[in-house]
Amino acid sequence: MAAGGGGEEGAPKRPYDLVVFGASGFTGQFVVEEVAQAAAGGELRGPLRWAVAGRSREKLQTVLKWAAERLGKATLVEEVGVVLCDVGDPASLAAMAKQTRLVLNCVGPYRFFGEPVVEACVENGTSCIDISGEPQFLEGMYLKYNDKAAAKGVYVIGSCGFDSIPADMGVLYTRDKLKGTLTAVESFLTVKSGPEGACIHDGTWKSAVYGLADQENLKQLRKKIGYTPVPVVGAKLKRRGFVFYNQEFKEYSIPFMGSDVSVVKRSQRYLHTQLQETPVQYGAYVNVGGLGSVIKLMFAGLLFLLLVKFSFGRKLLINYPEFFSAGRFTKKGPTQKQMEGTSFTMTFFGEGYSEGQDPQSGKPNVKICTEVKGPEPGYVATPIAMVQAAVSLLEDAACLPKEGGVYSPGAAFSKTKLIDRLNKRGVEFSVISKPEI
Repeated sequence: MAAGGGGEEGAPKRPYDLVVFGASGFTGQFVVEEVAQAAAGGELRGPLRWAVAGRSREKLQTVLKWAAERLGKATLVEEVGVVLCDVGDPASLAAMAKQTRLVLNCVGPYRFFGEPVVEACVENGTSCIDISGEPQFLEGMYLKYNDKAAAKGVYVIGSCGFDSIPADMGVLYTRDKLKGTLTAVESFLTVKSGPEGACIHDGTWKSAVYGLADQENLKQLRKKIGYTPVPVVGAKLKRRGFVFYNQEFKEYSIPFMGSDVSVVKRSQRYLHTQLQETPVQYGAYVNVGGLGSVIKLMFAGLLFLLLVKFSFGRKLLINYPEFFSAGRFTKKGPTQKQMEGTSFTMTFFGEGYSEGQDPQSGKPNVKICTEVKGPEPGYVATPIAMVQAAVSLLEDAACLPKEGGVYSPGAAFSKTKLIDRLNKRGVEFSVISKPEI
């Protein structure tokens, strides 16, 4: 059963190929629109049978009408199924899972609401994709459900949004474009916004608050998992400081605080241990601008780290995201104009060893620069990434890992056409400079 339920010989066919759960949420509505575009775009081998799911029929139908208007496709409301279920009701989640091959889970924060969906999917032979950027949730699901998912032949693939498909697939793209052996990559994220500025919905803010408050438990979780150490091949990649001036971009950079590094490491561990591929070291950074931006960011960061340690402080951060993030996170999320004016570029600088050169001896002698660029990260690029991951899961089944399980995107999709699919939808992978010896 390559990509979830209903694929076994003699098994009854499920009514849906995929269901968008949390379709009426802020991110979910854009995922619905993206699924509708994929269904109409002729990318699939046959018609896509899909549904939206959530607690309120009225809200789900409103989202379908909204997407129909935006896409100029009046028949959408009649063509798409509606499934009522609640994350707090296990029986309703099981009923949803039994009706589909794949669930796209948009209900976060995942540390609170993610596991019941994973459990329902695994128990009922259904694959599941999410857009979590929360390492503790992602790795906790690996510990609890990897063996069960393997036994059922289903795929649970986390972090299939902006966190962390551009980074994870970007490292693999860089590796594949280097003639030789890639051993280390650093990525630098630049987000540009138009005159309207940019902001992020406070759901992401909540995930960050709870995630940073719980770092100690993440360490304990990793001890329980007992990860095999990933060997360092080639020259060891040096960690940069907390703030540094980046000569390449002529601005200051800081370490990227998202899940990219942990997700890439999981992919590299899998590809090394299971497929005997050379592991790539990885560091992730974000460009933040001039000295004034750095000072503001350091002040806000220190305040955040202080408040997040205490229950009272966390309540303040959760209740007043706009104030504590200087307007970057809001309860309403970005406007359409803000989204249209925002874009991202992730630049990868890789180094390695030319063909015939032993990576275990001597210094790296070849470099490469690649880029992943795309539209607004949170609510345009994320739905594109999630839906194209779903299409790859359904359409490229023969190229997925042979066994089901809980996977990172790079581990699950390294042999699929995901990068080609993303390129066609405006999340573009390209080589900036060819390798030079």
